[in-house]
Amino acid sequence: MSKTLVIVESPAKAKSIGKYLGRNFTVKASMGHVRDLPKSQFGVDIDQEFSPKYITIRGKGDIIKELRSAVKKSDRILLASDPDREGEAIAWHLTKLLDIDEQSPCRIEFNEITKNAIQQAVKNPRPIDQDRVNAQQARRILDRLVGYNLSPLLWRKVKKGLSAGRVQSVAVRLICDREDEIQAFIPEEYWTLMGKFVKSGKSPFEAKLHKYKNKKIEIPNQEMMDKILGDLKGASYQVATVSKKEKQRNPAAPFTTSSLQQEASRKLNFTSRKTMVVAQQLYEGLDLGKEGPAGLVTYIRTDSTRVSETASEEAKKFILDRFGPAYVPKQPRQTVAKGKVQDAHEAIRPTSIERDPENIKQYLTNDQYKLYKLIWSRFLASQMASAVMDTTSLDIAAGDYVFRATGSVIKFPGFMQVYIEGNDDGSKEEERLLPELSEGDKVEAKNLTPKQHFTQPPPRYTDATLVKILEEKGIGRPSTYAPIVDTIQKRGYVVRENKQFYPTELGIVVIDLLKNYFPDIINIEFTAEMEEKLDKVAEGDERWVGILKDFYQPFQETLENADEKIGKVQVADEVTDEKCELCGRNMVIKLGRYGKFLACPGFPDCRNTKPLLEPTGVGCPKCSGEMVLRRSKKGRKFYGCSRYPECDFVTWDVPTQEKCPRCGGMMVEKNSRGKEKRTECINEKCPGKEYKASEQTKKEAGAVSGKTAAKAGKKTPQRNRKKANPSG
Repeated sequence: MSKTLVIVESPAKAKSIGKYLGRNFTVKASMGHVRDLPKSQFGVDIDQEFSPKYITIRGKGDIIKELRSAVKKSDRILLASDPDREGEAIAWHLTKLLDIDEQSPCRIEFNEITKNAIQQAVKNPRPIDQDRVNAQQARRILDRLVGYNLSPLLWRKVKKGLSAGRVQSVAVRLICDREDEIQAFIPEEYWTLMGKFVKSGKSPFEAKLHKYKNKKIEIPNQEMMDKILGDLKGASYQVATVSKKEKQRNPAAPFTTSSLQQEASRKLNFTSRKTMVVAQQLYEGLDLGKEGPAGLVTYIRTDSTRVSETASEEAKKFILDRFGPAYVPKQPRQTVAKGKVQDAHEAIRPTSIERDPENIKQYLTNDQYKLYKLIWSRFLASQMASAVMDTTSLDIAAGDYVFRATGSVIKFPGFMQVYIEGNDDGSKEEERLLPELSEGDKVEAKNLTPKQHFTQPPPRYTDATLVKILEEKGIGRPSTYAPIVDTIQKRGYVVRENKQFYPTELGIVVIDLLKNYFPDIINIEFTAEMEEKLDKVAEGDERWVGILKDFYQPFQETLENADEKIGKVQVADEVTDEKCELCGRNMVIKLGRYGKFLACPGFPDCRNTKPLLEPTGVGCPKCSGEMVLRRSKKGRKFYGCSRYPECDFVTWDVPTQEKCPRCGGMMVEKNSRGKEKRTECINEKCPGKEYKASEQTKKEAGAVSGKTAAKAGKKTPQRNRKKANPSG
């Protein structure tokens, strides 16, 4: 019998696939990419049609040796890397290293790791798709042209160690532009008037002032509000109109890569990177006990909302059995993704709807369970009947003024029985039932409540909204959203605080420089157009070398011009009152891999660093110290006593100046997702709700001492660390 070698990227994927293949198949893992451009040199020959110089990735020698040995023992080789451009490139690189004919039927692909999908893929191998490979090569070389030419310029003009990416720079620009909008925003005053109305024998309800003389009313100041209240003094109120409608609400489409990252951010508080790491684990397969390894979701890098007929039929049967015929839509649902999509793969869905998250929870980590449940619920809901809402609108007239009350109740839950899509402002929908009233009914105004408001600036981007705007603007593709968000933070151009992205001073300086001297690199439309050209390369409609030529010549001219005109740009460090105990200088705030820290400006003569402790003004409930803001090794904020390690009190929750009315203990701010903020006593023995900092909190938080600052300030010598980084 002939022997077949199947090569995938990861051991988890190999284990899952091996389960569905017979004894004549051997499955090996390449552990991701095996060749790439060198890090230590440019690696692209401009004069030879942008010919790339690929080298074997360091540390992959033993893996390649093992693969070559397996190839010699096999009669047929099948390359089963992921079904996207990057996966195609990995397969192509393997053909070069393992001496496989790329024109032979050596490449298989599948959208899900299931028995049927794997067996069908093995029966239908194909040659390497060179158009996809070229699209990936073009992106990689394009990024190298920008990064390896622009980064040295930033080193010379701004700060050593900086880097600039073609797509990442545009993402930073979006965040900087939003910050400019916020800083330039001038709040405008406006007022609203809410009335509480009641009819004898009916429940009270609220209505908002809506119209004056049949025109929508706007109340800009208190003077106008006072006039309105004067006009309404002693007024009589009656129901002018009653409108009742039945509305249908359709479910959200199954997940794409972008919508999965957005929803995981809203509902699970996952970063884009964390979402994709966990999703990859679900795709590659997990051990489900007696069932063995199984891929739980379909391929996770997709811009399509398309669902296969088989999956749709399976979902229909499941809905019928669990919820009944009323929950099955009359026609199978198929949604069309908005905008230009490649539609190469299905939407992200469970490989089998029969795998209820609760039934396999014991085999998953907490994060895997949460994300799988999100994907499973979203897909199931997308195949269910629409919800039916009864909506009522009441207009209450008082002379020329009209108040409006709206209410809606769920008549038939439909898909809402399973899942409701989140929104970016975090608000939740509430059912509001209005009393049964008829036109002409008299009602009494129990009270009128005027309220002053001010318009708010546009919100800062979060993981969810940044990925959303990148997709809308055509920046990046499904496989690049998470790396973009991750990279701009690692480079120190933006920071995430309270789930929102803020540009750092360094980020603002770099973006201003790029705007002035490299308008195309930082231009949103230009970058989106380049993405479309790369799509055309993958489709075989554009030559990749031509795209690079069109880009590189004007870029090189701009680079030379910028090098001549840009002077040295200073990014001033923020000076603090903290004195360096080694040399007496005022320490400055630096930004390192683990966040902000204090460093002596006398470097390299003095290499002293310290953790940056931000005081809260709240006393420690355990001793005479003060609560200060710290960061754990993972960058998460927590609050601890300034006298650490003498005092080990820590908490994740924000301390407040408020004292507990029952025991006089410290109150902390609790902020549960989906609920309003509340304060709670931290005293374990308080008669109120018990609160206790967990041992895990202490374990992770305590590790933030001198070790973190030493990592942040990499150049601190070992002999100075103990003295330079006291635990407090």
